[in-house]
Amino acid sequence: MPTREYDRVFTTPVGFHARRRIGFDTDRGRVTRFVVQLEYLVGDVWMDVVRFDHDPESNRGHDVTKDGVHVDVYRDGKLIRTEEIFPPMSPNDAFTFAEEHLAEHAKRYSERFVRWHGIDR
Repeated sequence: MPTREYDRVFTTPVGFHARRRIGFDTDRGRVTRFVVQLEYLVGDVWMDVVRFDHDPESNRGHDVTKDGVHVDVYRDGKLIRTEEIFPPMSPNDAFTFAEEHLAEHAKRYSERFVRWHGIDR
């Protein structure tokens, strides 16, 4: 899914065929907008697996201060559901929570993605 540009963006490998992509904006040390996403390489295309975000200005974004922390779950390149993970909190806390949650559950999310898509590794 195309996203708006962020002030800071980086990716880190999560296993051989997956990566974590993080983008965020800050204002005076406070996170104002973020995305924390797990992506899986299928052929030569990185596909969305799960995504956390805080982007109140976007029609597709969540506002963690009002809606709580949500994870968007993707299958076949499409958003299939959104699950509330944690009640409302500050963007800084939600950003940290999303990073930690993804670090802890990335393998499980990747394995489910591989099963759903019949990927033979």
